[in-house]
Amino acid sequence: MLEMLSRNWWIFLVRGLLAVAFGLVAMIWPGITVLALVLLFGVYVLLDGIVDIGAAISGRGVGAQQLSGGHRVLLGLIGLVGVAAAVIAFFWPAITALALLFVIAWWAIIRGVLEIVAAWRVRAELTNEWMWVLSGLLSIALGVILIARPGTGALALVLLIAAFSIAWGVALCIVAFRIRGLTGEDRPAAAAT
Repeated sequence: MLEMLSRNWWIFLVRGLLAVAFGLVAMIWPGITVLALVLLFGVYVLLDGIVDIGAAISGRGVGAQQLSGGHRVLLGLIGLVGVAAAVIAFFWPAITALALLFVIAWWAIIRGVLEIVAAWRVRAELTNEWMWVLSGLLSIALGVILIARPGTGALALVLLIAAFSIAWGVALCIVAFRIRGLTGEDRPAAAAT
């Protein structure tokens, strides 16, 4: 599993950079319309979901370090949640701000839970997995805040999502470079035995 992660570190980097780019665009143009936000969100989660599904599929045939069925299923589920959120955004572009808020909130909560589960599953092989857990917690926090305060308005929603996206993207980029630097000597004692 560790070898597979270290060979595909760039997937985390791409996801992180996409999240930061999405957050910056949302901050630069905070007055964008709900339709533009829906489409921007749809493109982002579609690309993120496709990357996750591709990673789950590419886990086959990697040799002794191939992803287990459970890891592939979990990564595939994370990707499917993103693609489903994108489909909702694309097929209902006139969706109201409140409906969009709940789509984003539930996507963030489900995504966060699945990321924490994934980090927990590789904790014996990856040191400092807390950044992955932090990424999941940030996602859950965004979802909970959006559900708890649905009347904050479109501008506040854009800025909140932008801030979350940038923080989440930075956390994923840190995870990517941490995974990239892993070698056999970097493994925790439990994973090396």
